[in-house]
Amino acid sequence: MMRSILVLLSLFCSATAMAEQPTSRPNILFIFSDDHAIKAISSYGGELASVAPTPNIDRLAQEGMLFGNSFCANSICGPSRATILTGKHSHKNGFMRNTGQGMDQSQWTLSKALQASGYNTAIIGKWHLKTDPLGFDHWEILPGQGNYYNPAFIQQDGSTKRVEGYVTDLITDKSIAWLDERDTSKPFFLMCQHKAPHRTFAPPLRHLAAFDDVEIPEPETLFDDYAHRSQTLPGNEMEIDRHMDWAYDLKVRKDERGDVELPAPDRYGTPEYNRMNATQKAAWDAHFGPQNQAFLKDFQEGKLSQKDLVRWKYRRYMRDYLGAVKAVDESVGRLLKYLDDNGLAENTIVIYSSDQGFYLGEHGWYDKRWMFEESFRMPLIVRWPGVAKPNSTPEQLVQNIDYAPTLLEAAGQEVPAEIQGRSLVPILKGESVKWRDSLYYAYYELGEHAVPQHFGVRTDRYKLIHFPITNEWNLFDLQTDPHELVSIYEDPAAKEIRDSLTKEFYRLREVYDAPPLPQAK
Repeated sequence: MMRSILVLLSLFCSATAMAEQPTSRPNILFIFSDDHAIKAISSYGGELASVAPTPNIDRLAQEGMLFGNSFCANSICGPSRATILTGKHSHKNGFMRNTGQGMDQSQWTLSKALQASGYNTAIIGKWHLKTDPLGFDHWEILPGQGNYYNPAFIQQDGSTKRVEGYVTDLITDKSIAWLDERDTSKPFFLMCQHKAPHRTFAPPLRHLAAFDDVEIPEPETLFDDYAHRSQTLPGNEMEIDRHMDWAYDLKVRKDERGDVELPAPDRYGTPEYNRMNATQKAAWDAHFGPQNQAFLKDFQEGKLSQKDLVRWKYRRYMRDYLGAVKAVDESVGRLLKYLDDNGLAENTIVIYSSDQGFYLGEHGWYDKRWMFEESFRMPLIVRWPGVAKPNSTPEQLVQNIDYAPTLLEAAGQEVPAEIQGRSLVPILKGESVKWRDSLYYAYYELGEHAVPQHFGVRTDRYKLIHFPITNEWNLFDLQTDPHELVSIYEDPAAKEIRDSLTKEFYRLREVYDAPPLPQAK
């Protein structure tokens, strides 16, 4: 009799313990980088895939879904992050530009909703929304843009701690430490958010030479002349040619140059180098010093044409950028290994994304902002074991307003009416569902990099962009002109599609309750 009772008690305790485990709701690991162009993720293909592979991010794509038509709503850091947390366009969540007041934390956010529903929540790394994070049980964030070397982290008590090391590694270390210490009776929502590969594109010391012997292909539009499109394009201030700083971006310090006079600009100094300890500086100098001296000698002797100079800058930029990406990919590998080693992989949704795309020399540019494809498109890869079909590539038009409702539904929560995005869960499940035919875009920043405010609509084939400051409209056929080199807006043959997209542009503005367009000057 006693034995029977003990057996029953054992079964009851086991059942109770099982009920306490968060098996019914998935954990969520959101890995987010900054300015990661899809061309620099090998699973997306392209000319960099063979020379700069990203095997760990590719593993996610092989085991989950890679969204081929993923876009941002406003191609700039802070606004994209606010959109992801709120599920709303910039004009609705209030964070329209990096230079604004900061994130309004009184509104509904994904983190507050998941925390209230019983998730153990944390954000570690880049925040960039000015006000302190809310809805997180734990947070440790970089101040502003943060630093690559020996960065500071703001703590929840308001103090700041500087930590020796490389920022991508440290964010990963801290994320894993939090996973070890979390409340295991709850499902978790962890936002691991990297600074890399944001400007100044500083790789870890171990990857300084990773791409020195690699022939990095040039984009076809490296020497774009900006003809046949908006008159605002030639006034941009984000060209590799005219706007990259010698020390800040290209790692050629003034103290290395002797009497060699390099053309402008050279405005911002060497903030990353200045943070390094003596050992780090020695490794940095051992790598860049000989290369810089060889370049300066060739420049002084007049061996470099203007195009040669652009190509040298492009190669230096890309080697550093891809070195920073390589560390992000290693971080993804470490996090996936942690899930595997701790029996968490099968019940954890893993998302990899970045706040927007980035120019890797296309149109001669670095940076983002424009509605052109390279910065409008953003990576989105989702692994959800047992739900998302492995190695699948849905083609629906998705946007970062969709992230919050997707994670809410995955967590078993209702989506508030104020959210403007749509849950991707039906797509992840492979269901046949009627989806949107167009996307709305709005860029609100005021003058940064001389990129004007502009607004637009994109379908699967066409893109219409409005530049209110000059009262211009550009229309592109992405099928026949994938590099967006010639606007067909004035082409009589394009009248039907022009009228259709114009109507759709104003329809979406009404649907999303967009504010009045700026007036032409």
